[in-house]
Amino acid sequence: MAHPQTQTFPKTQQQPEQLSRRVARATTGVTIGGSLILLSGITLAATVIGLVIITPLLVIFSPILVPAALALFGIIAGFITSGGLGVVASFIFYWMYKCASGKELPSVDRFREKFDKSSEQHISYR
Repeated sequence: MAHPQTQTFPKTQQQPEQLSRRVARATTGVTIGGSLILLSGITLAATVIGLVIITPLLVIFSPILVPAALALFGIIAGFITSGGLGVVASFIFYWMYKCASGKELPSVDRFREKFDKSSEQHISYR
């Protein structure tokens, strides 16, 4: 049975941390931690105050804001849809031009060959 090799590391003496370094580290931690807690409290207070002020305004103006938002959504969706359909239509017209002018796309010939082969195989199986 093989014994695992153990490495021996030179023992270094750890010097005890100086009191001034420990005090500085604790002071820094308390200062940074306290500052972050203070900032989070201010953020929470500002959020609550903002909601208290905005909520009644949203309730009062909701008969105006909701239809306006729906109309804006409809307008944006219409523009996006019309743009997409325009791109598709331009590709279809391009393909039709290539086919009508006799300059078929290379992929059309490959599809025809594959279709002819598959139809011949289908007929031969009957």
